[in-house]
Amino acid sequence: MDLTALFFLTSGLLLGWSLGANDAANVFGTAVGTRMIRFTTAAAICSCFVILGAVISGAGAAGTLGELGAIDALPGSFIVALSAAVTVYLMTKSGLPVSTTQAIVGAILGWNLFSDNPTHSGLLLKILSTWLVCPLLAAGIAILLFWLVRFYLGIAKPHLLRIDAYTRLGLILAGALGAYGLGANNIANVMGVFVPSSPFTDFTIAGAIAISSTQQLFLMGSIAIAVGVITYSERVMLTIGQGLLPLTPLAAWCAVTAHSIVLILFASRGLEHFLASRGLPTIPLVPVSSSQAVVGAVIGIGLLKGGTAIRWRTLGGIGLGWILTPLVAGVFSFIGLFFMQNVFDQPVFR
Repeated sequence: MDLTALFFLTSGLLLGWSLGANDAANVFGTAVGTRMIRFTTAAAICSCFVILGAVISGAGAAGTLGELGAIDALPGSFIVALSAAVTVYLMTKSGLPVSTTQAIVGAILGWNLFSDNPTHSGLLLKILSTWLVCPLLAAGIAILLFWLVRFYLGIAKPHLLRIDAYTRLGLILAGALGAYGLGANNIANVMGVFVPSSPFTDFTIAGAIAISSTQQLFLMGSIAIAVGVITYSERVMLTIGQGLLPLTPLAAWCAVTAHSIVLILFASRGLEHFLASRGLPTIPLVPVSSSQAVVGAVIGIGLLKGGTAIRWRTLGGIGLGWILTPLVAGVFSFIGLFFMQNVFDQPVFR
């Protein structure tokens, strides 16, 4: 791989860093915000499991983005990923847990518009529908979990020290599951646009372990996510953990678990095959917004409690970020592609 190809991959690494800085809050924000887990512990667990999820299970959702816009030139992939990364960074700088999924989709649509590549309307509608389904599904799961936890505690009446120990352990396990799901589902946002024009080649280790070019991309991207988690995610964790709705540790566990389940549902090839083989409706393999999932889960718990504790102004700011993200990313992408092709004389599509 030459230095030019490596340079073009840097925007994907920047996007991975931005995703780690922003979306780690959705995995451990409630746990850190309720002071049940220290930030350093959360960052270490999140980093390890996000890499595992990306490399082992990341291929499913990435294929969907490739169908939305098969960016076939590395300079074009560079600009699309850079546009999404800059958008996410600007939103993160303001403390808003925005959607990396929405940023990359907006940037891909900008590439489609610039290259005169037709957008698959049915696929786009499927992706847009998940932006509504994802938070609603997370809210429903969180409400069910919270009700079950309260029911169990009302019957069993365990000692407070035991509740505290179980809750800490539960938050760690749910966070690990959520980090795995984040890697599996959202690595498509980071490196999916590079898959059609990947500069890597497949190879085999010891004649037995095959490593594909896609897995190499996903490994690089997931390491960038981990760096983002460690270096810059604490501020957004506190926004999710404290700014939207004050959560008890048990409510935090319900929110994180619901968020984790939703991410894995939309990334699991095994579940899709299981449902299809039995003639049942399948869950689309699309990169969903982890921000929308965790906010939906938190709001679900807040509504179950009556809704009075929800900080609606904070929620309004988050919602505004969700609306602006794809629009800003699309504009950045279109302008960046114009300069890359006409000023720097680099083909952004073929």
